[in-house]
Amino acid sequence: MNTLVIAARELRSLFLSPLAWSILAVVQFLLAYLFLAQLEYFQQIQPRLAMLHEAPGVTDLVVVPLYGNAGVILLLVTPLLTMRLIAEERRNRTLSLLLGAPVSVTEIILGKYLGILGLLGVMVLLTTLMPLSLAFGTHLDWGKLAACVLALSLLLATFAAIGLYLSTLASQPTVAAVGSFGALLLLWIIDWSAAIGTEKGELLSALSLLHHYENLLKGLVSSADLSYFALLIAAFLTLSVRRLDYDRLQK
Repeated sequence: MNTLVIAARELRSLFLSPLAWSILAVVQFLLAYLFLAQLEYFQQIQPRLAMLHEAPGVTDLVVVPLYGNAGVILLLVTPLLTMRLIAEERRNRTLSLLLGAPVSVTEIILGKYLGILGLLGVMVLLTTLMPLSLAFGTHLDWGKLAACVLALSLLLATFAAIGLYLSTLASQPTVAAVGSFGALLLLWIIDWSAAIGTEKGELLSALSLLHHYENLLKGLVSSADLSYFALLIAAFLTLSVRRLDYDRLQK
């Protein structure tokens, strides 16, 4: 119950912040532009696609690129949302009051995490409304669309967990934002320089957010990719709890 109260308080404070509304507006504007540009491109090449056997459809050429672009854009903006979760409490000197409340550290972390997930869930919903609008005029691959929604949801949940942990480490929100962006970017591009087929390349691919995200966008929902995101989320939430518990012991 305490977790839900903290989550509701966090979500309310996010929507009272002009930063959250600004990010929502900018992200949706960018994604809408990219979606319409990709749709226009699909309409241009549709006569040539009609002559191909088993040609890719609107889901492959419009929906999948939309979610790919969404992952990149939200990698850039998610740190701006997570930076304030704990770091702002520390900067405003209200962290000691929060730690002194009759709630556990785990409830605090989970409450903060669920609060930011609420806002990120709104972003996933608004993004999904774009491809859903195509269902009125064309056929969608519903299985692949569901895989794309799952992929973006897991990716944002991972972004939030990493950002929350970096926020527990920093004393200033801007430091938390820069640290989160650096960590997410590293996990995103970690396999770019890997030699394909080598043990090093396989290891770096296994650690790469982009590698697992792209697998899900292709509709290849495997236990390996799902486990990767689940383990990352659990690991960084556990680290966040341990860090905040250390702060409580220092009080």
